[in-house]
Amino acid sequence: MTRLNLKATSKPVKQYFAMMGEKRQMGLQAEGNVAPAFADLLGYCARQAGYTFNEQHPLKLPNNRSIRLDGAVLTRFNLRYGAWEAKDSQDDLRAEIRRKFEAGYPRDNILFQSPDQAILFQDGREVLAAHLDAEKPQALVDILQAFFSYSKPAYDEWEQAVEEFKRHVKDVAEGLDALIEREYTRSLAYKQAFDRFFDLCRSAINPNLSKDAVEEMLIQHILTERIFRRVFQNERFTRQNAIAREIETVVDALTGKHFNRDDFMRELDHFYGAIETTAATITDYNEKQDFLNTVYEQFFQGFSVKVADTHGIVYTPQPIVQFMVRSVEELLRREFNRSLADPGVHILDPFVGTGNFILRVMEEIRRSKPSALPHKYAHELHCNEVMLLPYYIASMNIEHAYYEAVGEYAPFEGICLVDTFDLAEERQMRLFTEANSARVERQRQTDLTVILGNPPYNVGQINENDNNKNRKYAVIDRRVQETYTRAGTATLRNALSDPYVKAFRWASDRIRDEGIVAFVSNNSFIDNIA
Repeated sequence: MTRLNLKATSKPVKQYFAMMGEKRQMGLQAEGNVAPAFADLLGYCARQAGYTFNEQHPLKLPNNRSIRLDGAVLTRFNLRYGAWEAKDSQDDLRAEIRRKFEAGYPRDNILFQSPDQAILFQDGREVLAAHLDAEKPQALVDILQAFFSYSKPAYDEWEQAVEEFKRHVKDVAEGLDALIEREYTRSLAYKQAFDRFFDLCRSAINPNLSKDAVEEMLIQHILTERIFRRVFQNERFTRQNAIAREIETVVDALTGKHFNRDDFMRELDHFYGAIETTAATITDYNEKQDFLNTVYEQFFQGFSVKVADTHGIVYTPQPIVQFMVRSVEELLRREFNRSLADPGVHILDPFVGTGNFILRVMEEIRRSKPSALPHKYAHELHCNEVMLLPYYIASMNIEHAYYEAVGEYAPFEGICLVDTFDLAEERQMRLFTEANSARVERQRQTDLTVILGNPPYNVGQINENDNNKNRKYAVIDRRVQETYTRAGTATLRNALSDPYVKAFRWASDRIRDEGIVAFVSNNSFIDNIA
């Protein structure tokens, strides 16, 4: 429960009423004119409470209708703490509230406000109404205090559990690692299963991949598999996902006389229970995606700090993703007289992360031509990921988005667990399972029209002698040398080993004669000679 340091005499309160007085004198009483002042006040209070305030916050209602709240207060774990809806003086505020609730708007903690009054609903009932008057500013302070003191037990439990998990996950993971090491010497069945998987990983991802790195993949799988099953209610995931199925065979070999997964995981029941309780309160799948990204980040902060740093884990803000996808659609129409929804337009995100770009592409296809989505999903959407957990999350997110769009489940066969830069290499690669190999080969033979995404700021895997050094890619490095380095004027040629440079070089070669490459890049392309 938060108690704001806010009084009737506080500067932000005085500024709000002063601004509203000016608007009234100018006759500017429409919602678009008066809402920004209250938004500024909510933003100030949110920052004081340790939250963030997001205007025009997207939300999918239980009836599957997408809306934008005028504002939402978000916790540091990206959970929606409260909602705000603004109206103007001409609106009947209570009638507007009835309409919003009939449409399915959230009722847990929502503040409805017009220039003259504010009404707060919590847990489905009205708890406070205030007349907003510069002569009696305490009423405004009281309703803001009530709005920001709302307590949702599931969220409180979640925040406590996350802190506990961060303290203990390293110990749990190290205990699991020690057990895996012991079983490697005790169990012939497990040793054979692990060696086979280790060999697959080295041939599929990186020939210098260390045994420790592969053991960490197993640990990640064991520690997070329950989340995928429970949070997304997807019991089929480990049976239907090509990579999860392969890892499960190793875990099955590990399970035996000395190891029982459920017994070992019991000490984390509180954390998983908090995740599941919190997830049950989230009906909007976009919020659930944000939530799972947060779980993922917390996992890496607690356990896999080095892996996170090596791979440059970073999430692209949704407005940037939306801008890039819309821009690609516009350029396709203007320059190629085509659309993302057209047959034959193959789209690749080579660094898919948790799937944000592909999800937004699917939304754009559905918006412009809904009937095209099944064919695009089955044949013309492609993505790659080299890290296990984001690969899992992207698979789950994309498959769920398709299910929500068309009403039936279909596995997404366009995702590959592979290092994109390795696809330019000349060595023959084994790519985990036959299914994964077939997907990669199909992608290699495809003429791509669009390549888009956000390259990692670091590249590479964990080597035998890992220092978080980024690995070399002979073909890509040679192509950079033959083109950018030779033609460039930069004196610091090391700048051309930047992974963003590698990404643009790879994509330019891969797109061949015509198409669109749209990547997020760092500032060096703008600020420096390159």
